[in-house]
Amino acid sequence: MNTIQHTDGLIAALFTPLHPDGSVHYELLPALVEHLISTGISGIFICGSNGEGPNLTLEERMQVSETVIQAGKGRLRMIVHVGHASIAEARKLARHAQEAGADAISSVAAFYFKPTSVQNLADCMTDIAAGAPELPFYYYHIPSLTGFSVDVLDFMCIAEKQIPNFAGVKYTAATLWEYQECLNHEGGKYDVLYGFDENHLPALSMGAKGCIGSTFNFAAPLYLKVREYFEAGEMEKARKQMLFCVEMVRIVVQYPPIPAQKAVMKMLGFDMGPCRLPLVTLSDEQYQELNRQLTEIGFFKFLGQ
Repeated sequence: MNTIQHTDGLIAALFTPLHPDGSVHYELLPALVEHLISTGISGIFICGSNGEGPNLTLEERMQVSETVIQAGKGRLRMIVHVGHASIAEARKLARHAQEAGADAISSVAAFYFKPTSVQNLADCMTDIAAGAPELPFYYYHIPSLTGFSVDVLDFMCIAEKQIPNFAGVKYTAATLWEYQECLNHEGGKYDVLYGFDENHLPALSMGAKGCIGSTFNFAAPLYLKVREYFEAGEMEKARKQMLFCVEMVRIVVQYPPIPAQKAVMKMLGFDMGPCRLPLVTLSDEQYQELNRQLTEIGFFKFLGQ
């Protein structure tokens, strides 16, 4: 792969809707894709943390990917997360993503038997990326969930030499100084996507263009407004708008984050169903309190609800 496409805009880390019995609600996925397009989203990250990818079977992950890609291909950039505790299964998911028409793939580090070094991580990612040699590959750095942290710049220096389709990193950590180093590695050659929603404005100031986020599913207009002000040089307005985003995130993370965000989607008319254990769906009391808090800060009013 000679030319690396640099992402510009917001990529939503898509939720996976479930029926009340816990089975995947595939039929709702096309409507979710249309919703995201209407809010100004540029792409979708499929079966990642937000999509409960590790809680789905391989067959479910494949069908979710196929359904979403079919619904939005050509209109949104489709990145499929293929990470798995088994490298062999991750490679199988990578191969399927390529066959299904994905635009790129991404993988977390193995999270049971964890990599033992930067080189070991690179070897694992090389094996996975080889499953889809025609697709750009992004390493998904999210130490808060994998329990594995690494010097990402060191990883990039190895990956660019041994992964032919290495395109960049999905960087989901608060260490903005390292993110900036990665962003500028080799003159900014690689596509380094930022993944902490509440650091969106600081990331933009570092030079971020493409960002992947969970709250982009229901609050994309808020972040697009931040970007609009930032690009216009209206920094006071950008800071004020970003503060509102931070206040929203602070409310959501008082609860288990993924169940809480699925609840927000329900408030906006998309019943995402329950979560799978060990994630626990919000109680009715939690749901009502979350709704009250978001209403109090004017969240729904801003979105025109």
